[in-house]
Amino acid sequence: MRKRNLILSLLFGILFIVVMVMVILGMTDSFDQMVYHFVISFRSSFLDSYFITITKLGNTSIVILVILAFVLATRNRYGLFLAISAIDAFILTTLIKLGVQRARPEELRLIAQGGYSFPSGHTMMAICVYGYLFYLAMTQIKNKVLKYVVSIVLLLVILSIGVSRIYVGVHFASDVLGGYLLSLCYLFLFVEVTKNIHFKRG
Repeated sequence: MRKRNLILSLLFGILFIVVMVMVILGMTDSFDQMVYHFVISFRSSFLDSYFITITKLGNTSIVILVILAFVLATRNRYGLFLAISAIDAFILTTLIKLGVQRARPEELRLIAQGGYSFPSGHTMMAICVYGYLFYLAMTQIKNKVLKYVVSIVLLLVILSIGVSRIYVGVHFASDVLGGYLLSLCYLFLFVEVTKNIHFKRG
């Protein structure tokens, strides 16, 4: 398991670098425009409301509330790890955004959003917070029905947040893909680092 997680972390890290280089060189522009216009072509009143709501699950304020709720509910080391994962995601995203400095889409936005575009910070949070919760659900919940219900809900949230960033018009597909790849690289490594960390009570 340890070796597999490290290999997956390395693989996703390499794929992220490839995507980042392609973005910097403008090699994803045609693909991004095609996907962007394809996704927003499905806009409707219902989907507008759904994705505007879903995308807020990656907002800093909502993420903080989710972490606080988890910490208060569990009162174990995983709450600390979840907070660290979210902080690391924010730092990583900020540093890379400043390095790449890619402009966001300007047309047909449904929400206001500042800052740079690559990688998607909401997508990073989707994996580093809700993805870590998915890992915990799969490994810590004993009841099989509850385990799979919680896991499926979290997986849908993770995927929906990524799609929502394109749908509301504030990210390109490669921003979302980059966010997923970088956060998966981080998460597999983070799980290995924290797996055997325990704290003495008192």
